[in-house]
Amino acid sequence: MTILYVGENFIFEDFSLLNNDVKFIVKNNGLEAIKALKSNSLIDGIISQYDLPGNNGLFFFKKIKEDSTLQKMPAILLVDEYKELVYKEAFKIGISDYYVHKTTPKEQIIERIKSIFNRNNKNKKEIHSKNRMKYKIPISKRIFDIAAAATVLTILSPILLIIMLAIRLESKGKVYYMAKRVGRKSFDFYKLRSMRTGADKLLKELAVKSNQYNKSEVDSKIQMEKTCPKCSELPIGQFCSPLNYVGIEKICDYFYNEQKKLIQKQSSSFIKIVDDPRITKIGKFIRNTSIDELPQLINVIKGDMSLVGNRPLPLYEAELLTKDQLSKRFLAPAGITGLWQVELRGKGGDMSEEERIALDNKYADYFTGQNYSFWFDIKILLRTIPALFQKSTV
Repeated sequence: MTILYVGENFIFEDFSLLNNDVKFIVKNNGLEAIKALKSNSLIDGIISQYDLPGNNGLFFFKKIKEDSTLQKMPAILLVDEYKELVYKEAFKIGISDYYVHKTTPKEQIIERIKSIFNRNNKNKKEIHSKNRMKYKIPISKRIFDIAAAATVLTILSPILLIIMLAIRLESKGKVYYMAKRVGRKSFDFYKLRSMRTGADKLLKELAVKSNQYNKSEVDSKIQMEKTCPKCSELPIGQFCSPLNYVGIEKICDYFYNEQKKLIQKQSSSFIKIVDDPRITKIGKFIRNTSIDELPQLINVIKGDMSLVGNRPLPLYEAELLTKDQLSKRFLAPAGITGLWQVELRGKGGDMSEEERIALDNKYADYFTGQNYSFWFDIKILLRTIPALFQKSTV
């Protein structure tokens, strides 16, 4: 790895002698550094002191961030002492990390810039690979979706008309419900209305009290006053990983991420209300028999959904699924039914978030893999029939 060091006092002499896989190019000021960046395409990262001749390190990084080819390059700012305004401005302009070099081991700074460099290269490879992959529903699946959806809609149209009339007589409002949902794309999702008008206003309160996936109330703040067990084993002033700052408080990356994992594990991405009191009498019947799902056959014909896939999510749920293991479900098409419906639905609401994610990911793996079979979808559809009738209104 080749690192451009900018500053009058080069602090990595000893480290450069010990570590053969890191090469330093040293420049005294920002002007010389910019010239080096333009003439040397092999530079992999930048470490700059804050105090530079002429202009400071923030000005230097602002200038290089204006170049689109350098915006993603790992960039670390070194300061003599922590200053909150400098810290905030550094991350605002896109600097990768910030260190008080007098109290931070040199090896830690180098390992940090190497990890950022390796992560960026990995992301580039993944993006390049994804760009070459084209999402395409197999022709056999699409033909079956259209034929089956059109046939079922035609046969059940008399029942649909009766149900729609019953919905209208029990409560005022439209007989259908339309909302934005997210599968592989966002689209207008159709259902028969099973709730009273204005039910969305109660969702926030009910999500706290009755959410099926909610495990516990979580304190969302990282506990800065706690001591990292790994750092406590090191000499005073040394840390097991790079530091994060919140105001004047500091915490190492390792302990910060460990606490964050615990918070995310205790919180929930999905919202599913058990025995929802907003549901009407007709609504309870059409939910328990899944008749409320029939208008989604129109989504299938339009190409928004497939008969079998992973359930499309409301926007407020989909935007929380940012981790790889969570967002993987979107590799499969949105579906009316899927693995989690036939394997877990109707078990009295006894369903964990982890189980649902695992089943969604399992179908995504199957759909994108080489073992995909049209008959596997048929098997899921056949297993859906007994799952249509359930005891709990979920």
